Amino acid sequence: MHEDAGKHTCPITKVAELLSDTWTMLIMRALTEGPKRFSELKIWLDTISTRTLTLKLQKLSAEGLIEKTPEGLYTVTKKGSGLKIIERAMIQYSEKYL
Repeated sequence: MHEDAGKHTCPITKVAELLSDTWTMLIMRALTEGPKRFSELKIWLDTISTRTLTLKLQKLSAEGLIEKTPEGLYTVTKKGSGLKIIERAMIQYSEKYL
């Protein structure tokens, strides 16, 4: 079997690629707490650069996980809210093993 053949069908690979950096889950966690403006996200994630936040928001929007309202608020979509399952699992794992 070709090395890339299983890559695109494995559900773990798909999710791992989607969440392949620290900022993605932190941004999603911030937005599941409620809609936020860019400046509010920047404060919430105080060590993220403006460029990185901009790029991550574009990626999350392209993936259909968030959307920007006409009022300039970033909100979580139904697809994005599904990541709460992973967030809860990460918290449980951290509390038990870290």
